[in-house]
This record gives sequence, C-alpha cells and structure tokens, in this order.
Amino acid sequence: MITNIRIGLVILSLVIVTFVLLPFQLVGLKYDLKIRRTIPRLWHRAACWLLGIRIHVHGRPDPRRPLMLSSNHVSWKDILVLGAVADVAYIAKAEVANWPIFGILAKLQKTIFVVREEKRRTGEQVNEIASRMAGGEIVVLFPEGTTSDGNRLLPIKSSLFGAAAAAVPLVPGGVVHVQPVAIAYTRVHGMAMGRYHRPIAAWPGDIELAPHLMGILREGAIDVDVAFGEAVDFRSGDNRKLLSQTITARMRNLLIRHIRGRDYDAIDGRLESAQAPETGSVAQNI
Repeated sequence: MITNIRIGLVILSLVIVTFVLLPFQLVGLKYDLKIRRTIPRLWHRAACWLLGIRIHVHGRPDPRRPLMLSSNHVSWKDILVLGAVADVAYIAKAEVANWPIFGILAKLQKTIFVVREEKRRTGEQVNEIASRMAGGEIVVLFPEGTTSDGNRLLPIKSSLFGAAAAAVPLVPGGVVHVQPVAIAYTRVHGMAMGRYHRPIAAWPGDIELAPHLMGILREGAIDVDVAFGEAVDFRSGDNRKLLSQTITARMRNLLIRHIRGRDYDAIDGRLESAQAPETGSVAQNI
C-alpha cells in the first residue's frame, strides 16, 4: 500500500514539474533560445531525484567544442542520467519519435532523429548534427546501437561514428572532440548490485517498458556512476575505425573500472600509452 502511494506521488510530482517547465521550453524551442538546452537538465535532475536515482560523476565533459560524447547504453534511464549531468542533445533512431511519452519528451529536448536505412537523407542528418555541435551543443551518441544488460560493453558499430567524421569539414577548426563516457549502475538500496542484480537497472530491448518502469518506481533507490574519459581529437583524414577502436577501449576501461573496481587495461595487459589519468577522481554527487 505504501509503495503504491509513493509511486502515485512520484508520478504526480513528475507531471507537475513537467507542466511547470513546459511553457518555458516551448518558448525556447520556438525562438531557439539558450534556455531550451538548460530546462531539460532541470527536468532530468528532478526526475532522477523523484525516481531515487543518485548520480556520482567522475571527471567532467571536455570543455572544448565541438564535442560528441560516446556512451554505453544500458537503459532509458541513461537519458535522464546524462541529461542531469550536462546540457546535451541526443542522437536517436527515428522510431523513438513515435514512442508514447518518451517520443514527446525526446522532441521537446530537440533530439536528433536519424533514419539509418535511408541513405539519401544522410547528408541532411549529418548537417544537423554538425550545425548543432558548431553551435556549442554537446551531442550524445550511443554507438552500441542498442541497450545491454549493464555488465559489459556490446560490440560497437563503427559506422555510427560516421556522423563525427562527416561533421569535421562543417565545423570551425575542422576538428571534432569525441569523449568516451561510461554509465555504470552500481547499487540498489545502498547494496552492491553485482552481476546478477544489475539487470534490475538495465533495460534490454526484449523487456516490456511498462513493467520495467514500474519496477524502477518500486525500487526507488539506485546509484549510478557516470565516468568521463580522455577525449580523442578527430580531424579530416583520420581513420574512423581507429577512432572507434580507441573510444571502445576507453569506454570499456571506464565501465569495468566502475563496475568491478579494477582497471581493464591492467588486467588485459594492453595499457594505452600516454593515457591521461581520469580528472576528478573524487565523485561529485547529484
């Protein structure tokens, strides 16, 4: 009974927050004001607080622009978590626009929807990504192309980095900074999740959204680490596959470090040369 009351209060509070912020976001979108970037962060922070998601930030987004964040993808909660940490714009597959509730929220955040199967629209989509980055926006890419169980990094689709490669000649300075990010769900109710409990937070594509959402509302206390790694400067003529391999290695290192408390490179014996230490080793809690 108490759980159901709490769930009802969380949903009601989210609705109230949404309707309070909505008019300002609509004005920001209509006139392309800077507030259209900051209001979503306020909403995401409120949503994480209401859902009981506690965020521990390690490092920070690279201050240089244009910037693309490359992150592992565990759940729809990744959107809330990254959106609470920084003012970001997401790259999402076109069908997300038609999802109930989430599609509307994605449009309100001015998500960049891409149609991967329609090559004739590639130029148009790349131009939008490039113009958004050139305008100072941080664009987020999930190169796995789908969600995982949260315990490992799925194979990276190097083709998805084509957006960064194609944007290079269209942005000032001819360079795109690509920064690896790892999202690791680590605790539930203060207890370490472990390999078999992490799917509580994860949302693999074969699980229905509604039951999973209700499960998160019932749990109400999840800790997540967001770790920012060293960015890679991608210029005209650079190899896209090499970019993918470098970012993949750094994402995997960050993810395993925060899930298992160990350094992947040291375990595997393939320590990246001259890899800078992660900035901000002390977590910043949100």
